[in-house]
Amino acid sequence: MLVLVAPGQGAQTPGFLTPWLDLPGAADRIAAWSDAIGLDLAHYGTRADADEIRDTAVAQPLLVAAGLLSAAALDASPSVIAGHSVGEITAAALAGVIDDEAALRFVRTRGLGMAEAAAVTETGMAALLGGDPAVSVPHLEKLGLTPANVNGGGQIVAAGTAAQIAALEADMPEGVRRVVVLKVAGAFHTHHMAPAVEKLRAAVGDLTVSDPTVRYVSNADGHTVATGTEVIARLVGQVANPVRWDLCMETFQSLGVTALVELSPGGTLTGLAKRALPGVKTLALKTPDDLDTARALISEHVGA
Repeated sequence: MLVLVAPGQGAQTPGFLTPWLDLPGAADRIAAWSDAIGLDLAHYGTRADADEIRDTAVAQPLLVAAGLLSAAALDASPSVIAGHSVGEITAAALAGVIDDEAALRFVRTRGLGMAEAAAVTETGMAALLGGDPAVSVPHLEKLGLTPANVNGGGQIVAAGTAAQIAALEADMPEGVRRVVVLKVAGAFHTHHMAPAVEKLRAAVGDLTVSDPTVRYVSNADGHTVATGTEVIARLVGQVANPVRWDLCMETFQSLGVTALVELSPGGTLTGLAKRALPGVKTLALKTPDDLDTARALISEHVGA
């Protein structure tokens, strides 16, 4: 059983879209999406530097575009689909809930709304390396931080104000080896993003929504979601609520997933799966050079 997963913000690196644009039709698709949302995705995916693509309003559409391009090139038929944070929008499009252009319009609204919300107060996110969640979570709450991403394998990402992140660096929970401040522009998946939720809620009335055609696993609680309206409601709410990727991986395991392929720009979710899902074969689509290996992996597992 195959699960396709789409990464979240922070996975982007300068130039990562370049090799994908050489695939037949890819440049035309990117140009059409760019016109639809008023953002030059080709420029940001090929020539922009790390600071430019760190901008929330840029990074999020870029990640969804890359995920959709790589999924189209792979042309797989997964049994399960999921995405981490903004990757859930990619997953919703691949599950047939919304079409590709609608996904890009939705994520453009999301990115702009979250960038606006992040500009109100200086906020950020930081990953805790090591430690026990049972110890770390109460410590974060004591410092006023939110465990915004609970990623499994003991990995937690905290979010809050810059001052709260600094306090965490100075006062780490017992057992945590290091705190790594992430290259994101705000405290995503916390109450700081509430204004963005309202913008998205106002925007979804224009969407044409269908029910998922494959199992869609939600970040909110790791549950599969059967209706398109519920998928969209969760996409709106997740902006200001924690991502429970640990529960998503528990669901993959309970469903009997045997292979996991992470869409471009892959790597982060593959690493988490290697630690949390022993026995599950994993592969990250970093460039088109990985496509043949991914197809062979998928063929092997679907055939089995």
